[in-house]
Amino acid sequence: MDRARTSLTTRWLIADQLGPHFLDGHVDHVLLIESKRAFARRRMHRAKAHLFLSAIRHRAAELGDGATLIRTTSMNDVLGAWVGRIDMVAPTSWGMRSLAARHDIPMLPSRGFITSEGEFADWAERRAGKRLRMEDFYREVRQRTGVLMADGSPVGGQWNFDHDNRLPPPRGARTLELPPVWRPVEDEIDQQVRADLDRWVDEGVEFVGDDGPRRFAATRAEALEVLEDFVTHRLAAFGPYEDAALTEDWVMAHSLISAPMNLGLLDPWEVITRVVAEGERGTVPLSSVEGFVRQVMGWRDYVWHLYWHFGPNYVNESNALDARTPVPAWMADLDASGEVRARCLSTGLRDIRSYGWTHHIVRLMVLGNWALQRGFEPAATTSWFTDSFVDGHDWVMAANVVGMALHADGGLMATKPYAAGGAYIKRMTDFCRGCAYRPDVRVGERACPVTAGYWAFLDRHEERFARHPRMAQPVRGLTRLTDRDALVAQESTRGSATP
Repeated sequence: MDRARTSLTTRWLIADQLGPHFLDGHVDHVLLIESKRAFARRRMHRAKAHLFLSAIRHRAAELGDGATLIRTTSMNDVLGAWVGRIDMVAPTSWGMRSLAARHDIPMLPSRGFITSEGEFADWAERRAGKRLRMEDFYREVRQRTGVLMADGSPVGGQWNFDHDNRLPPPRGARTLELPPVWRPVEDEIDQQVRADLDRWVDEGVEFVGDDGPRRFAATRAEALEVLEDFVTHRLAAFGPYEDAALTEDWVMAHSLISAPMNLGLLDPWEVITRVVAEGERGTVPLSSVEGFVRQVMGWRDYVWHLYWHFGPNYVNESNALDARTPVPAWMADLDASGEVRARCLSTGLRDIRSYGWTHHIVRLMVLGNWALQRGFEPAATTSWFTDSFVDGHDWVMAANVVGMALHADGGLMATKPYAAGGAYIKRMTDFCRGCAYRPDVRVGERACPVTAGYWAFLDRHEERFARHPRMAQPVRGLTRLTDRDALVAQESTRGSATP
């Protein structure tokens, strides 16, 4: 593979480094590798595979003669045969960094995040063994960067507006009645991607979920359109309704920029700058601006850094609650048969099947909550989340699933399990409307499996959490259940059966 470029510097861009901030003036050429094996080794959502391939191919087309796109079954073969100097920005996964190291590829410092790895390490060291709380990290970053700060104090006099940002959906609403989200228009590249995926299926590659039409940005220009559409039409409603969900409104007031940002098409700094500028114009409330900034500058960076802080074995070796239940077929298949009767689960799985996406409350308080209650095995559950979501990457899902949703790390990340019954779902969504189950019933034919599952979870882990500062009170509630024995017997037979 003699490229006659031995005196030039080639920048290898991987699939989450597709924006302009991953290139520098000294780079003479760009290498992009499309590996079929990367898609064949895991059962990925087809819309995610389509988005990744579309983004890589669009980037190659944009760079023209300045890029080489190689389609292969082995990245190792390509890198081993490449002639000339090659470097890359540090990849976002342990596996890709190991691959780069095996081929002696120099790695530049990470990009696409607000806080560098060195800055996070310094902060963690200064914690002197204390828990690495996201809220503390977020405040540190605000102070260091000056974002939403005035004379050393938070703008508006408080660090976060959580209290204002927990509204349930409007009573009786079917949607938030916001303008339709901006949609990309597929082109010839997307048509070829779909044809190639069809061929891969014929060759034995297995996908899950629906493909198309493409709904997420695959180019820099599209990503900027999505950002502007969000700021113009939904940012104002984002804060108050960020935790609410409606069956007929899969987007609600969310931005849909997580996928393009995780592909590197948007730099988080420009996203924050644009959102803060809109707040300064007075067109959106501070609670929405701060709530969004916290998601990008706080939470996103936080889980990225925990991925490296906890080490490469964090997912596979975390199982503090001894969860052994396999991910059931109805969940793995995204309820393709439509047999799931619990409306919260069926709605969440429907949206993932259709779009490869749901917002964070459906992920955490419906799907994650169910996996926690039923004791789904952590590594398998993390893989399911990673493969099923268009914005799912290893670094995204490690702490989010193992630490936050499943409490499988025993409290390294979150102070308590995020277990909840049907009452929470009834308050924050319309999923209980028309459901086969009732959120206030624990035992019997109409018993809500989320409510019953919550109490069964507490029963199963009563000893562990009896003296836990944030779980002792819920655990004591077990003593008030007159139907405890019947509930435990009921849930022991339900297991991972289709709910």
